[in-house]
Amino acid sequence: MATYDIRPLQLRILDILLTIQQVCQAHNLRYYIIAGTLLGAMRHKGFIPWDDDLDIGMPRKDYDLLMQHAHDWIPRPLEVVSYETDPDYPLPFAKIQDSSTTLIERMHLRYVGGIYIDVFPLDGMTSNPLLQRIHFARYFYLKKVQYFLYRDPYRHGHGPSSWLPLLCRKLYTLAEVQEKMRRMQRTYDFDHSDLVVDHDDGLRGIMPRSYLGQPTPILFEGQQVMGAEHPDSYLSQKYGDYMTIPPGPKQRQHNFHLLDLNTPYRDNKQIQGK
Repeated sequence: MATYDIRPLQLRILDILLTIQQVCQAHNLRYYIIAGTLLGAMRHKGFIPWDDDLDIGMPRKDYDLLMQHAHDWIPRPLEVVSYETDPDYPLPFAKIQDSSTTLIERMHLRYVGGIYIDVFPLDGMTSNPLLQRIHFARYFYLKKVQYFLYRDPYRHGHGPSSWLPLLCRKLYTLAEVQEKMRRMQRTYDFDHSDLVVDHDDGLRGIMPRSYLGQPTPILFEGQQVMGAEHPDSYLSQKYGDYMTIPPGPKQRQHNFHLLDLNTPYRDNKQIQGK
């Protein structure tokens, strides 16, 4: 559990969400608050008290439009970082970050930016269980390769722990792996599938598209944002008894390497030369 005051961070990332909601409304894009953010809306009417991030999901068509027009549609100081906007970006989903802040999550992952919300593309999924397993076996293999390509290969020293990251660098490039993941995520269309998925959740994230339905207003920190049409069905499948508050050891929170809400990451002297 981190020791910093979490509330200023929560309010700043809420501002990011509200700005992105305006962008989505202006351009007829669908989005949903998902995962722990939707759970917080249902159980706490806002952030889970110890939660220090915010997640939204967008059907693939809407996600791609946002990525395509991010530079024109997203107002400064916000900026979209994703494979589509930055070929060195190491994740299969996007972040919308506040460039007037600085955040380094973990030092062995070299990506430096600002505080952010996560934006997950939502895709369709086959109803065939065997094809589902094959699909995700390949997806998580590529995701692990992606991690090894970006991670400091010598994080645990120059011994055997460095061999696999170094081998991945000989066999793959980050751009190649990102493109493979993009293609496979698009195998099944969101709007023409009975089942949908946030790929980052794997097999347990597969659910009927009707659970998400049409983006539906829900209160979050006193603001009206968009959630699932059937949030109880969504959260019950994802978390089970989601209304029961977990014990302290399960109240997970980031322990950021560096968090600065007042300094743009491009100007932050604490990270110069890193």
